[in-house]
Amino acid sequence: MALEMFRKEETLAMRKKLIGQSCRLFYSDDPVKIVRARGQYLYDENGKRYLDCISNVQHVGHCHPSITQAATTQMELLNANSRFLHDNIVQYAGRLAATLPDKLRVFYFVNSGSEANDLALRLAHQYTQHEDVIVLDHAYHGHLTSLIDISPYKFQKLTGQKEWVHVAPIPDTYRGIFREDHPNPAQAYADTVKDVIDKVHQKGRKVSAFFSESLPSVGGQILLPKGYSTKVAEYVRSAGGVFVADEVQTGFGRVGSHFWAFQLQGDDFSPDIVTMGKPMGNGHPLSCVATTAEIAGAFTANGVEYFNTFGGNPVSCAIGLAVLDVIEKEDLRGNSSRVGGHLLDRLRELQTKHPIIGDVRGVGLFVGLEMVTDKEQRTPATDAAAQVVRRLKEEYICVSTDGPWENIVKFKPPMCFSMEDADLVADRIHHILTGDWNTYPIALTYYNTFTQFYSIHLLYLKGKVHPF
Repeated sequence: MALEMFRKEETLAMRKKLIGQSCRLFYSDDPVKIVRARGQYLYDENGKRYLDCISNVQHVGHCHPSITQAATTQMELLNANSRFLHDNIVQYAGRLAATLPDKLRVFYFVNSGSEANDLALRLAHQYTQHEDVIVLDHAYHGHLTSLIDISPYKFQKLTGQKEWVHVAPIPDTYRGIFREDHPNPAQAYADTVKDVIDKVHQKGRKVSAFFSESLPSVGGQILLPKGYSTKVAEYVRSAGGVFVADEVQTGFGRVGSHFWAFQLQGDDFSPDIVTMGKPMGNGHPLSCVATTAEIAGAFTANGVEYFNTFGGNPVSCAIGLAVLDVIEKEDLRGNSSRVGGHLLDRLRELQTKHPIIGDVRGVGLFVGLEMVTDKEQRTPATDAAAQVVRRLKEEYICVSTDGPWENIVKFKPPMCFSMEDADLVADRIHHILTGDWNTYPIALTYYNTFTQFYSIHLLYLKGKVHPF
C-alpha cells in the first residue's frame, strides 16, 4: 500500500509541528521536497530534476540497482543481531583490510560516523590510559556529547572548551597562520601541535589522542600539506598518544588517487585508528572503526564486553560489500580523478575571471571554491557565497557552504558525477557571477563593504571598468 503524498506546504507545516526545529533543512527559506532520486539527480514532487552536489552519503549514486538488490536479497534471507556468527561481517572486514595499511587489521562495526568516533575516543583512552585530546580548530567529529566536547565547531557555541581538550590551528595554507608562500607549511603547522603537547605537559597532563579529519571539511574543504600528518604522528606518539584519522567524509575513494584521504600524506604514514561512515553504506546506516591489534587488545583487556546490536548485521555488510563492488566495477576512483580534475580546472578558469573567487582547492570529488570580498585581504564573502547557493538552486543545482565564515561553496557529489555535470556547474556559476550589475546583488556584495567600492564604482559609471 502506497503512502499518502502530501502537498509540499502540508509536509512543511507538519514538519514544523512534529520535528525538532534544530533539525534544519537545506534551503530553509524555501525547502526542496525530494520524492525520488537516481544517480546524481534528485527529483521534486513536480518532477523537476536537480543536480546533487551535496550527497556524499549516496557515494556510488542514489538508488544504485546493485545496492538495492543486495539489500533486498539479504533482507529476504536474514537480518539478525550481529552477535550471531555470519559470513558477511568477516568477508566485509577482509575486503576493507585489503584497502588499509597492514597494521590496521581489527574492525568494530557500528551505525554512524558519530558512533565510530565515540568508539575511537574510548579505544584511545583505554590504550593510552591518558585523557587529553588534541583537535584542529573548527573541527567537527559528530553529534554525541563526547564528540561535541572535541568539536570546536560545536562547543564554541555551547558549553565551551573542556580542560582536557586542546585546539591546534587548522593547517589552512590559504588563510591560516602559515600560507602558500611559507617554505615548509607542513613542518610549521606540525610544530604548532608540538607546542600544544608541550603546554599539556606543563599542566601535568598527558595526551591520549590527536583527532583529525584527513581532509577537514566543515573547517573549509582544507587540503593538509603533505608531510603534516607524518610529523604530527611522530610528536603525538612520542607523547604517548595515538593518531586518529576521521575518514567519515572522505573515505572510499573520494580523492580518486587513493582509497583513503590519509594516504595523500605518503606511503610512510599510517594512523593508529581510522573511523569511517557516511559513504560506506550508500545511505544505509553503516560505519566502522579500524585499529591495530595492540589497541584492540588493550580495549579487550579492560574486561568489559563490547557489542553493537545492529553494527555489522548481515544486511548492512551485504550493502557494504556491494558498495565496494560498484566502486571497483565502475572505476569510480578513476571517475573521481578525471571529473574532479576537470571541475577544478573549470573553477580555476573562473577564478581568473572573477575577483570574488579567492581560492579553488580540492582533490578528486572533494572541492571547495572560496569567495572573498578582497583578494589581498582574503576577507570572507559570506553573503555572496550564500547568494551563489540560492541562485544555483534556481538553476536546479544543489550545493552548500562550509568553513568558519560559510564562504566556501563546497562540492562533494555522488561519485558518478560526470564531465557534463562539472561543466554545467562551472557554466552556471560563471553565468551567476557575470550577471547584470543591477540584477544580481553579488557584485554589490563584493564591493560595497569596502571603501574601494566608491572609486571602482565611479570608474564603472564613467565606462572605464566593468565590475567583473
